[in-house]
Amino acid sequence: MPSATPRRRIRRGMTVWRFKKSQQGLVGVDITSATVKLIELDHTGAGQRIASYAVRPLREGAVVERRIRDLDEVAATLVRAVEHARPHSRRAVAAVPASATITKTLTYPVTLSDDEIEARIQLESERHIPFPLNEVAFDFQRLGLNARYPDQQDILLVACRLQDVDHLADVLRRAGLEPAAVDVESFAMERAASELLRDEAPSEQSGECAALVDIGANMNAFHVLIDGRIAYTRDNVLGGRHLTEEIRKRYGLSLEEAGLAKKRGGLPEDYEHEVVMPFIDMLIQQIGRSLQLYHTSGKPREIQRLILAGGSSVIPGLRERLAAQSGLDVVMANPFARMRVASRVDVQALASDAPAMLTACGLAMRGRR
Repeated sequence: MPSATPRRRIRRGMTVWRFKKSQQGLVGVDITSATVKLIELDHTGAGQRIASYAVRPLREGAVVERRIRDLDEVAATLVRAVEHARPHSRRAVAAVPASATITKTLTYPVTLSDDEIEARIQLESERHIPFPLNEVAFDFQRLGLNARYPDQQDILLVACRLQDVDHLADVLRRAGLEPAAVDVESFAMERAASELLRDEAPSEQSGECAALVDIGANMNAFHVLIDGRIAYTRDNVLGGRHLTEEIRKRYGLSLEEAGLAKKRGGLPEDYEHEVVMPFIDMLIQQIGRSLQLYHTSGKPREIQRLILAGGSSVIPGLRERLAAQSGLDVVMANPFARMRVASRVDVQALASDAPAMLTACGLAMRGRR
């Protein structure tokens, strides 16, 4: 959601979350089906600094399709991440999946205050939100003047089920963190990716059009960013867990053993040719299909490069093979490339985890763009 805070006001059954900015750093907490990722960013006049971070694995089934199914397991895993990272700030931001939210752009007179906008949204809620009023949390953000009518302003409305927000807030509190905001995953990823593009693009290439492929445990999400905003998205059901399952079946391992072998190596000589390459080819086929569909969707901008992100994007050979077959410049996402790092952070481990930390980083950047 554009913003959220544990200090809630409730009118007509709907819960309104409002985010309060602070000079304190924020802790971004990204909860996926495979891991809990945590990063703390300090914001100073010299830029952003990574103050602490941690990644901890989650038990299978604790999170399904980005929705928490086992609060106790997720909270216990976050506790372990917090104990490892020892963040100075306790103000944390987590995210609901975009698939669990309703987003709409509304147009209201520029003269309306925040309270008046809030009242209008609640009055018109049945037109905008297909949930019972007592089950809804929502927030809004002013986008600026309407392009056609200068006396009107565009308002981004984001709503989701209150249960999803409360689950995240409960998990954060159990780990000793203060829920400062609940965001939307796609907003957080866009925030971090646009900063990454701004840092890396030459000045003459401002307004770049780039594809971002986020390869997770169960899915890969294809996004196209134009001028730093997500303009096109397509999800594909293929992720790193498919490769783990193939290792398990081929070599007679448990799922846990297969996952460890995938990370640490030591598998038989035929592993790369018989298991990894077919998986890479399937991924590239899906990415190629997504590129084709984007080009036929009527979007006017040509993709200039492709960024790989997510925990399963670091498979050896994927980047090189994708670059060769797509003809695009393919790079690994590193949202920390221009950030300073606190002395207590393991720089080598952070560099290894960087492609998977895009969403967590975007969450920790909340309210600072």
